[in-house]
Amino acid sequence: MPFLQIEDYNETNIDPRFAAEEQRECPFEGGDDNLSAFDSTTPFRLDNAFYKNLLRQRGLVHSDQQLFTNIDTDNRTRDQVIRYSRDMGKFRKDFADAMVKMSMITPLLGSDGQIRENCRMINPPSN
Repeated sequence: MPFLQIEDYNETNIDPRFAAEEQRECPFEGGDDNLSAFDSTTPFRLDNAFYKNLLRQRGLVHSDQQLFTNIDTDNRTRDQVIRYSRDMGKFRKDFADAMVKMSMITPLLGSDGQIRENCRMINPPSN
């Protein structure tokens, strides 16, 4: 499911009401295991609401919201967010194409890589 731990707590580029809601869900201290949906509008559906939320300044992750609100962002990136927010077909086609490309990536195996147990830190050494 599309959930993650909130990584950016004191953002200024998101809707203040949305920020307050998320801060209640994930307090500054404690709540480390609390989760929040990437897309608060339709969290269990693959659609373009994520991009619509960015236009409404309701991006959960700093880097995602920056795609739309950062003044230094290349206009092509901002335009792509707008395009995906308006055109579900374009989003779905590009998403499908990206999934096909990703399926061709050879994953690291054995000791060549690791899946982190906590995304914030390297796994402890195994005995």
